[in-house]
Amino acid sequence: MSIFKARVKEFEEALESNEIDISTLRNLCFHGIPDVASFRAICWKFLLGYLGPKRCTWTETLNQKRALYRQFIEELVLPPGLNGDDERDNINAGLSDHPLSEGPESAWNIFFQDNEFLLQIDKDVRRLCPDISFFQQATEYPSDIVVHSKGERRLHQRVVPTVLSSAIVERKGLGMTKINLITKRSNENYAAMDEGQEAHWEVVERILFLYAKLNPGQGYVQGMNEIVGPIYYIMASDPDLEYRKHAEADCFFCFTALMSEIRDFFIKTLDDSEGGIKFMMAKLAKMLKEKDSEVYDKLKEQELHPQYYSFRWITLLLSQEFPLPDVVRIWDSIFSDEHRFEFLIRICCAMILIQRDVILQNDFASNVKLLQNYPPIDINVVLSHAVSL
Repeated sequence: MSIFKARVKEFEEALESNEIDISTLRNLCFHGIPDVASFRAICWKFLLGYLGPKRCTWTETLNQKRALYRQFIEELVLPPGLNGDDERDNINAGLSDHPLSEGPESAWNIFFQDNEFLLQIDKDVRRLCPDISFFQQATEYPSDIVVHSKGERRLHQRVVPTVLSSAIVERKGLGMTKINLITKRSNENYAAMDEGQEAHWEVVERILFLYAKLNPGQGYVQGMNEIVGPIYYIMASDPDLEYRKHAEADCFFCFTALMSEIRDFFIKTLDDSEGGIKFMMAKLAKMLKEKDSEVYDKLKEQELHPQYYSFRWITLLLSQEFPLPDVVRIWDSIFSDEHRFEFLIRICCAMILIQRDVILQNDFASNVKLLQNYPPIDINVVLSHAVSL
């Protein structure tokens, strides 16, 4: 039996158990999930805590969460004056709440405030993974309550960039190292679909909008689109049509679960906390110093501080540094790491050490360029090096 077939068999056995053995599945996933059946979609749902270890609970959990998500769309993706089914309610609501009202309780006031962050989401999702055409394509399973709403629930129609001043919802902090050092850019703007259809990026836009609405303390921060993109891609590419049909809802809850673990990266006031970004960058610097003091000293001497490159690496879980298939492979290992982001730090350290000779020869400018635009490499080399650390 080939190694690949043996691995597939191991996954089948692990996922068919009535109660999933967490440590066995973590160990299997850590070495990469085979692109077979729904393995990756199911494993990610499990590793992110969306599904519990008892298989018998899965159907009920999924049904409940998917129904809840539909309720979010019905109640939150709607202009003021259209809440509720009773036409008289809508007329009365419209009379009592004027579009120019600035009261904090005014639905119109909230609507216009939402449009400020929605504009940034709209810009960001239109350039998701430009190296593949997936996000520009139509989904086979558009949200029926959205695509048959005569445009009233289509989020992108609410924000016309020429009318609204661009909202800057980048994460303020750490001087020049805002997450707006985003490298991937799409040459073309992703087009919206006609009535009855919607593109994958429109679905991701709705997921991020609902997340921001339901988490007002955090809202939307630029870069979150890079976190949700790979999760949605895996859910919406699931070979099992029944799972694929619910990719949006499942992605929303997996993304929410992941954000609950990395939210500290996105909140400036928590930079110095144990889960904060400064703490994580200091961890990387300490590991680099232990593993290769010469490289550490060289970067220190050049005053090439970790925030110049590792801020984005850590905050966006390396989603900007590698092509999507490699990101997905990296995330198999990160999600299955029991200490969660311990292995992420090791990968970052391995990325620097692999470029050791070049770094020692380079000047400051060349090293900044090298680390901010990491050269193409076989991802398995990076992962093997990280494991050896």
